[in-house]
Amino acid sequence: MTDPLHTLLTRQSIPSRQLGEPAPDDATLERLLEAAIRVPDHGKLVPWRLIILRGPAKLELGQRLAHMALEKQPDLSEAKREKERTRFAHAPLVIAVVACPNLDSPIPQQEQLLSAGCLAYNLLLGAQALGFGAQWLTGWAAYDRDAAREFGLADHEHIISFVHIGTAQCEVPKRTRPALADVVSTWAP
Repeated sequence: MTDPLHTLLTRQSIPSRQLGEPAPDDATLERLLEAAIRVPDHGKLVPWRLIILRGPAKLELGQRLAHMALEKQPDLSEAKREKERTRFAHAPLVIAVVACPNLDSPIPQQEQLLSAGCLAYNLLLGAQALGFGAQWLTGWAAYDRDAAREFGLADHEHIISFVHIGTAQCEVPKRTRPALADVVSTWAP
């Protein structure tokens, strides 16, 4: 019998530069998305949405962001320009997780943002459970309001993450994790 915590105990990010085809097909992607949206959501606000980036559109977006980066930093080195141009070129599928907090709700915005963060994490776990690799990235474009407009975000919306998904093209070394004794305590009066 498989360990029910296997996916959690083996979860690790695969660098986006090491993700290639295949990506989840449409049916698998729909199943992944259906699972990923099952997150804590105090007040049933659905304070998030997803933007799928793939194919030529994600490459065009990378070009636009590279142009934006150059406008903001005219002295950007050629290496950094190339990094911007290829930001979304490696993994065959990128999902932008957008926080859409309900500003009129009594539910704290922090809880709404955490719900969006849980959605991003569910995408990582779900991709791995389905046999794919994934990485959660942000970068300047996740925080820049000009970039937000390129994505069609409203003023109150923010990108939480870009989840890159594909098939690992090589083995990735295991990352050292903290010892439980270093991060767990028990409160007592």
